[in-house]
Amino acid sequence: MKVLVLGSGGREHALAWKLGQSPKVSKVYVAPGNSGTALDAENVPISEKDFPALIQFCKKTGIDLVVVGPEAPLAAGAVDAFAQAGIRAFGPSKKAARIEGSKIFCKEVLNKACVPTARAQAFYSAQEGYRYVDEGEECGYVVKADGLAAGKGVVVAGSRAETKEAIRQIAEDRAFGDAGANYLIEERLVGQEASVLAITDGHTIATLQPAQDHKAAYDGDRGPNTGGMGAYCPASLVDDDKLRWIEERVLLPTVATLNRLDCQFKGVLYAGLMMTPQGPRVLEYNARFGDPECQPLLFRLKTDLVELIEATIDERLSEIEPLVWDERPAVCVVMASEGYPGSYKKGFPISGLEEAAKLPDVKVFHAGAKLVDGQVLTNGGRVLDVVALGDSVADAKRRAYEAVEKISWQGSWYRTDVADKEIMAVQNH
Repeated sequence: MKVLVLGSGGREHALAWKLGQSPKVSKVYVAPGNSGTALDAENVPISEKDFPALIQFCKKTGIDLVVVGPEAPLAAGAVDAFAQAGIRAFGPSKKAARIEGSKIFCKEVLNKACVPTARAQAFYSAQEGYRYVDEGEECGYVVKADGLAAGKGVVVAGSRAETKEAIRQIAEDRAFGDAGANYLIEERLVGQEASVLAITDGHTIATLQPAQDHKAAYDGDRGPNTGGMGAYCPASLVDDDKLRWIEERVLLPTVATLNRLDCQFKGVLYAGLMMTPQGPRVLEYNARFGDPECQPLLFRLKTDLVELIEATIDERLSEIEPLVWDERPAVCVVMASEGYPGSYKKGFPISGLEEAAKLPDVKVFHAGAKLVDGQVLTNGGRVLDVVALGDSVADAKRRAYEAVEKISWQGSWYRTDVADKEIMAVQNH
C-alpha cells in the first residue's frame, strides 16, 4: 500500500520512518516533508493545509492511507475532507480535534467526564481577566490561550502582576494571534509533568508507554515554554498502577464523554498530566502524537504501526494483540536554533549528520531542516531530534549526547539535562 504523511517536523519524519518499516507498505510520501523525510520517504511539495491539492495527489498516485501529523490540519478538518473524497485517513474529525483546538472546550469535556483537572475559568476579554485576578488570591496562576499556539500559548505566572502581564500579552497584544481572543485562567498545579498517549477508535484504547517531555527552554526547567526540548520513555513517574488509574479515570471517561457529545474520537489522544501529591491531574489534551514524545515512542514500538492505524479507522482495536515494545529505554534530545523559542535565523549548513548516523541504536530525525543542492540547512526553531536506545535511561542519554556532540551549525544549542529526573529517580529508588 501507498501511504501519505502530512507535516514537516520531527514527528512526521519519525512517522514516515516507522510506517516505511511495515511489510504492508510499498511507498511512503510526505507533504511537504523536510530533509530527513527526503532520505526515508519521498517528499511532495504540497502544504499540509491545501486539502484540494492533497486529495488530487492522493487520487492521481493511488494513496491508500493518509496519516495526519500536526494539529493545525486536524483542527481545520483534514480527516473529514479526505473521508468525503473516499480516502482513508488517520486522525480525529474536526469536531473531535476541538479537544486540542480549544482549551475552553477541553476543560468542559474534562468537567463533564469528571476527570481530575485544575480549577479554571474562561474569559472573553482582557478586562474580565484583570478583574478576576484583582479580586482573587495572590497566588500562582496559569494563563492559556484558547486556540492553537504551537505549544507556546501557556504562561505560568507567580504573582498577580505576572498574571496580568500574561493576560495583556495573550488577550491584548495577541502574542499568539487569534488563539488568544479567548483564554483560560487556571490554578497552578505542582508536580512533575508526564505524557500518556493512547490510540483509540472511539471505543477501545491502546495505551502507549508513558513518556516525559521537557517543555522549558533551558536546563533545570528554566526559561520560556517551547514545543519541547527533549523526551524519554518509559517514565517511571507513571508506574503500572498509575497507568491503569489514568486509563480508567482519565482516558476512558474522556472517550465516552466525547461520544455523548457526538464527537467520536478516532486517533491519538494525548493526555498532558501533572503528577501532583493528590494524584494525576490533566493539564491538557492533544489530538495527535506529541512532538518530541513521538520520536522515542516510535523508536521503541515493535508492533506494526499500519496495523494499529487500520484497526483504529475500522473500529476494531479490540481485536489487536497487546502492543510489543523494545525493552530498552529511549532518550530524545532536541537541537535548536539560536534565539528559539523567540526569533531565529535560518539557512545555516549542518555538519556531522553522517558521523552521528554511524552510531549504533541512534537515529537523527530531522525537524526544522531542508535539503538544498545536497546540503542540509536549518529551516526552523527546533532543527533535529536525536534519539538513542540504551540498556538503561542513563546509557540511552549517554548515547544520545554522543551523537549530539558530533553535529553542529552556527548557533546550535540544546538542553544538557534531558532525562536527568528519571536517572535521579532510579538512583534514589
